[in-house]
Amino acid sequence: MTITYDFFQAALESLKPQDSSSLLSHSRLLGFDTETTGVKPGKDAIVSACLVLRDPQRGSEGDMQAQWIINPHRKISPGASRVNGFTNEYLEEHGAEPIEAIKQIAYIIALAQSKHIPLLAYNAPFDIAMLNGDLERWCSPMIPAFNPSQMLVVDPLVMDRAVSKRSGRRSLEYTTEYYGVVPEGNFHDAAADTIAAIDLIKPMTTLYPQLAHLTIDNLMDWQRQAHQQWSDSYRQWAKDHNKQYIAINTHWL
Repeated sequence: MTITYDFFQAALESLKPQDSSSLLSHSRLLGFDTETTGVKPGKDAIVSACLVLRDPQRGSEGDMQAQWIINPHRKISPGASRVNGFTNEYLEEHGAEPIEAIKQIAYIIALAQSKHIPLLAYNAPFDIAMLNGDLERWCSPMIPAFNPSQMLVVDPLVMDRAVSKRSGRRSLEYTTEYYGVVPEGNFHDAAADTIAAIDLIKPMTTLYPQLAHLTIDNLMDWQRQAHQQWSDSYRQWAKDHNKQYIAINTHWL
């Protein structure tokens, strides 16, 4: 159900904070995804964003969803436009002014964090960095950027790398296919990608005991260790196969 920002805010404010011992599979989650003018946080900007609040007791039928189309006041790269379908002309005509839109997105995320509701995003560092770039551009110092190390975050990409030993690509499209998740719409649409990423949690926590036993209070340490192990393994694989090592960020969040 797509709702207004005011309704979303009121619904979140009415919720009691989640217990830190709640299992990931039983936890409310706030899904987040962005489409952007490019891939460089601080230089590029958000053009579309979606937030979806999922209560596992109600399932997807009870989802609350809010979406934003934003005028980034900068040109969208041709590559990004081909992927997400937005044009400069469309964004100039239909996009909301970024100051208000970015403030709303940041407030909803901060409110959910105060309720111990994790932010879920596939490849979460990218979306958080893009949001922080826009916060610093449009809202600083009125609204500070998020400190990722102090956030509660769920990243299905990090989890999948840790538990699934399959080969091949791990884009959201390939990962959802692997777990039998059927997207609601086309990929590279912020709403469709957000819902697909949230939908991964049920099959992943069902298939893998490591994830089934994760609780909110050990969520971040587990993912940080999982990412470190993956980056170490990737480096060793490149060395063993005489491949050119592509530097990756060993730090997740």
